[in-house]
Parts: sequence; C-alpha cells; structure tokens
Amino acid sequence: MKVKEACGVVGISAVPPTRVAPQMYVGLLALQHRGQESSGLCTVSEEGLESRRRKGLVSKFSGTEIDRRKGWAGIGHVRYSTTGAVRLREAQPFLFSAGNTRLALAFNGTIANYRVLRKELRRERYKFLTCTDTETIAQLFAAKLRKTGHDYISSFESLMEELIGGYSLAILNEKGDLFAVRDPFGFKPLCLGRLSQESFSVSSESVAFDTMSGQLVRDVKPGEVVKVNHDSVEGVQIQKEERHAHCMFEYVYFSRPDSVIDGRSVYQVRQRLGRKLAKIHPAKADLIIPVPDSGRGAATGFSIESGLPIREGLMKNRYIGRTFIMPTQGFREFSVKLKLNPVRSVVEGKNIVLVDDSIVRGTTIKHIVRLLRSVGAKSIHLRISCPPIIMPCYMGIDFPTRRELIAADYSVEEICQYIGADSLGYMSVDGLAEAIEIPRNQLCLACLTGDYILRERLKGQSVEALETAFSRRLPSPRQEP
Repeated sequence: MKVKEACGVVGISAVPPTRVAPQMYVGLLALQHRGQESSGLCTVSEEGLESRRRKGLVSKFSGTEIDRRKGWAGIGHVRYSTTGAVRLREAQPFLFSAGNTRLALAFNGTIANYRVLRKELRRERYKFLTCTDTETIAQLFAAKLRKTGHDYISSFESLMEELIGGYSLAILNEKGDLFAVRDPFGFKPLCLGRLSQESFSVSSESVAFDTMSGQLVRDVKPGEVVKVNHDSVEGVQIQKEERHAHCMFEYVYFSRPDSVIDGRSVYQVRQRLGRKLAKIHPAKADLIIPVPDSGRGAATGFSIESGLPIREGLMKNRYIGRTFIMPTQGFREFSVKLKLNPVRSVVEGKNIVLVDDSIVRGTTIKHIVRLLRSVGAKSIHLRISCPPIIMPCYMGIDFPTRRELIAADYSVEEICQYIGADSLGYMSVDGLAEAIEIPRNQLCLACLTGDYILRERLKGQSVEALETAFSRRLPSPRQEP
C-alpha cells in the first residue's frame, strides 16, 4: 500500500434556494490536478443531504445531472488515495451520522495515527466500511459530537487533540452548516473565498475561486475552524503552534501555478526558484527547455537570470495524467512514453538546459533525457528546482520509503550518470526557503532534511519506526538504481 498526494476539497454556502452544484462542479474541475481516481459532491436542501460520487475524473458527471442537483450548500472532493483502495466506496465526500444528525466529510491529508484511533473506536463498537483514514476521522468526530451534545467547536477542539498528521477538512451537516478545518501545523493548504454578496466558498487552492468567478479572501489559519454561512464567516482559533510546517512541495510541484497559497503566488515562487538555479548552477547552452508543465515557471526564471531563450522542445499529450500520481511504477513508466514527445527541429544540434521541478525515483527524467538524445541534443544540462529528496514523507506525498528515492543513496554525480545528463544541479534548501519567502523553520522540509516536526508527537520515533507505523517497507540495502 502506498501513501500518495493529494486530494482537493471545495465547499460553498449560498442563500436558499440557490443551486450550488454547477459552481461546485466548476471548482472541482479547477482542482482536478489534485486527484484523478474519483470525484464527488454532496449538497443539502430541504430534502437533506444528497451525495453523488464517481470513479475517475470530474467530467464523468453529466451536465444534466449537475444542473438538476438541488441544494444551497455543498462540499466536493477529488481523490488521490492516501489510504484504502481505489474503489467507489472510498470516494468522497464521506457520509456519516452522529445520533440523528447526518454529515458529510471531504478530506485532504494523511493521519499518522489513524490505525491506533481506529482500534480504539472499534473497541467502542464503532463499525467501519472502509480501510481509510477518512472514515476514521468521520467516526471519531461523530463520537465527539455525541459526547459534547453536538457542540461543534468543542468537538473540533477534541478532534485536533487526537489527530496526528496533516489535514484540511470540509464538513457539512444537514442544516447546511459548512465547516472548514486546517491542521495546527498548516501542512495542507485551505483557503476562504467570496463568490458573491450572498455566497462564500472554501477550497484547497484559490484557483477554484477564480474559475467560480469569485475572489480569495484569506487562508484558513493553521489550527483554525471556520464556520461558513451564505452571509457570514466565523473563525475560531482552536490550536496555535509556534512552529508551522507548510508543505514545500505545494509550491514546487503540486499546486497550480495560478494559485495563491498562504499569501504567496505559486508561479512567482517557481520563477524565483529558476532565477536562483541560474545563479547557483549556470550552464553554457544555446537554449532552455522546460519539462511541461510544472517546470515552466522555473525555466522562465532561469531564462530571465541567464539571458538564454526558452523553447518548447517537449510536446505534451494533454490526455495523459500526471505520471507522478499514477498508482504503480509500471503505469508511470508506460504513461511517460505516451505523455511527451520531443521536437526535433528545436532540439537537434543544441546544447540544452533542461529544467524540471524535482527528481523522486528518476524514472521520468531518465526517459526524457533519452528522448532528447534520440533527436540529436548535443548536450543536456539538467537543473532541478527542488533540493534532493532523501527521506520518506508521512504527510501524503508519494514517496513513503527511502528505497523509492534515488537521492537517498546516490550522490549528485551518480544520479547524473544514471540519468544520462551532462551535468546536474539541484536547488539548495536555503535557496528553496528564500524563493518561497517563508522562513525555513516554518516549512515542512522533512523529505529534504529528515527533520520531522511530528516526531515530537509520535514520541521521537526513528525514521524506521515511522515507516513501520505506516505499514511501509523498511529501507532496502543500497542497490543499483
């Protein structure tokens, strides 16, 4: 079983009898890059909660189905599994009950201690239909609501005390109350937007508000619960940590470049990364080729700083999803072959700076270098806007063991030789923090440094113990990549 990244959540509260399903559908389409395995939406009307879920892309929903959906409030989700299987029953939003109250939950994140919580709930005779941490959160929150007499804020406070992990949640009850919750360390992004004078929204990324003709209001603060109604927003700070742990990978790779995360333009961050790369690792070359699409921002910055022109030397098949989030290595390798094709007239006889966002396993970039060589590239100087990824991630990114990370056991020179490039230059950790413009001690850099902020709550466990806790394989002996 593999932990992956990430999911996308969206929620809307509008004045009755507005139908929010069409806007939610558009918002989910904007977040499609965050999950391709399944999608779903749940709305509330006079008839109560109504949920629809589909395996695959958001576009699997028909226009007629969306247009006819009743409901003035709702939550939606695109899934990229963190736990459980890729089945319809694991799709979200997840419906559950607390006494006579029905609720729906949409979740992005990974809960490190969910197996422990699940065992405790089973001892209390709670039954589970799936193996997901999502259902564990739902059942735990239902238990809290019963104990507090349906005091939501007290229940969220108690929930935060028990959950160990990175998460953002959208919860909707049958009265139409919409709650947005972000973990105390701020691992996962979550923001608040306004769609009209009588409509508010929450989303994993601000780009959803743009597509819904709204505007970003602010980010949900780490450790905050926000109650959203069509005409008001009420935020309550439940927990406040001195140190935050914003995921650097949201800026480097995962978020859309037109999003704003914690007040930072993702595109501008990537451009600053490229400028720093050009300073740290200059190259004698004729042109720059970005790896589409997430390498474009850094390539632009590299061009601005170096004066080298950018050319589109790799054409992307738009009907192939992200290879990084394919479920198995076999699928990843096959989809890379279908995904990119070099432009001979651009590449042949040229000295190239190839810019990409990161190297995890090395599979994709090795194939890209081979493609460029096959059409006559004279030399290839690879520049990566993320530092070497040397440690597992336990907050949801798809590299949960060291054995999957090429940089865990190999030097930059060895990786360069394996990939087949003429030179290889990575971003530095300090340069990364400077480009994001968030202090280094406020970022989650665990996969780059081994500094796991949650280790304190997990009683200082070693990396090996953490891998065991996540039911992952232990690191293997050094092998040829």
